[in-house]
Amino acid sequence: MPAQAQHLHTYFLFPFSIDKEEVRERYPHLWRENARWIDGLDEWIAASRSSLAGMEWKRTPYTQFDMGSRAYQDMIFFHPIVRRVFFDTTGQEGSRESLLRCYTMTPPPGAKLWYDCADAKQRQASVEITDLRLFLFANGVGVLSIGVEAWGLPVKEALWINEAMRKVYPSSSRQIREGRTPSLEALVLETQGKRTPLVRETFETGEMVGFQPPLASTIQALLYFADYNRQEFEPVLDERMIVYSYFEIDPASVPENYKDSEEYQVLLSRLLYVEQDGESYRYEVNFLRERMQEHLYHRWAHEGTYYGFTSYSNITAAIGKFDCGSHQLSEGFLIHRMFDTRYYLMALVGLFYRATLLDFSERTALVSRRLYESEIQLTAANVTMANELRAEFLHFSNYWHFDELANKEEELEHFELQCRFYRITAMKAEIESEVRSLGASLQEHYQFRNTEAINRVAMLSMILGLGAMITGFFGMNFGKGFAAAVFEPAPESALLYYAAIVLVLIVFFGALSFSIYVVVSNWGDYKDILNPNAKKERARSLRREL
Repeated sequence: MPAQAQHLHTYFLFPFSIDKEEVRERYPHLWRENARWIDGLDEWIAASRSSLAGMEWKRTPYTQFDMGSRAYQDMIFFHPIVRRVFFDTTGQEGSRESLLRCYTMTPPPGAKLWYDCADAKQRQASVEITDLRLFLFANGVGVLSIGVEAWGLPVKEALWINEAMRKVYPSSSRQIREGRTPSLEALVLETQGKRTPLVRETFETGEMVGFQPPLASTIQALLYFADYNRQEFEPVLDERMIVYSYFEIDPASVPENYKDSEEYQVLLSRLLYVEQDGESYRYEVNFLRERMQEHLYHRWAHEGTYYGFTSYSNITAAIGKFDCGSHQLSEGFLIHRMFDTRYYLMALVGLFYRATLLDFSERTALVSRRLYESEIQLTAANVTMANELRAEFLHFSNYWHFDELANKEEELEHFELQCRFYRITAMKAEIESEVRSLGASLQEHYQFRNTEAINRVAMLSMILGLGAMITGFFGMNFGKGFAAAVFEPAPESALLYYAAIVLVLIVFFGALSFSIYVVVSNWGDYKDILNPNAKKERARSLRREL
């Protein structure tokens, strides 16, 4: 009897980045001047004229915090500052400090939403979407979470579901012909036994949108409030969504010692690296065994329970359901409960870190390009943009980013493994170095400009002061014949008198004209000083200028 998946529960996580400047320009009435980006998200989604067959995103913050509530059980394992930042709450002191908004979408009462998928090799599957959540963060990053579940299906089919349904666009038409990318993806609504396709994607045609890939219409339909064709958002990763998956093997379908077998290790490798079913390892055996030692968490391996982490997957695998120490099965299966609560939230935070750092990497490059193109004549808008980038990264580093979300050892080890394979530390250090270099270049530029300005002031002071010195010197130290000839001339010395007046006027108007010329030629250095309350130029989209 082939091995059976007793329960498959997978969240496909799609991280994306919103072009905040483009959205603000299109919907200026939704964001008042100086209003926080996060404060306008509810109105932005509500103002959309589209929806998914009448199903809309509704904000669902935590509102109850007693011991039996979902909020209490989700939040209690995290440090207090993490609870403030990464949980959408209302009715609590400090709720405004939350830096995300959580939305959910549910089908009409009595209806079910299905995710259908098929490929060119006649493989197909249909799984129920049991959870649709959308997380929008204060920095413009978002994560779409599509939760699907299936029970009692062959391992081969379960592996294909994880591998195929994560695709959001083909990397080539050849992939479709070879069955490595679905030829059909669809969202289907079932009402009273009748199935109605809401949106279908066949990938028969497709072209890039600007520099962005032809994103599946299923994803665009779920993100209906943002216009992908106007480049209001872009995918952060490649053609695959992140697979966060729970895989429970039916113990009746495998031998008693299956947890210690080579077959189980092969299955774990296929699940971990999101591969389709096969008789052996997908890659070279010794290489893969060595890699799996790094990617798998072995604390509960003696019970057949493994956790695994890569840059594109996060898995939980168990053999059947059982009492977990003092955690009784009658209270619910602990492993799945942890998968669906605290570990899910940790996976979201880790993915948010990765998406944010990738977004910072792109924006740092675009800001540097704009500063380079402006050369020495940096505009105030470009400098402000660079300073805002530095401030945002500092805010992320000091307020958003936590190496330790929780103080329990197992949770901490899970998060460390996920961040290691997301390269969070290395990426953060690299961007920090780039932002520091950006700040140093601006500082050097302003030091050079300040030196120039001081030299101009010194030169003007010398020119104007020289005339005052000469006037004062001669006016205070010479009299008698000199005064009679120059200041109180007689008729015979009138020519000298008028010549002195002309000379003084020439010097005066020459110095005044030169001073005006210097100020006008360098007006960019003075206008912000003379008018500090002037309205700043609105930030423009970096991506739209590509």
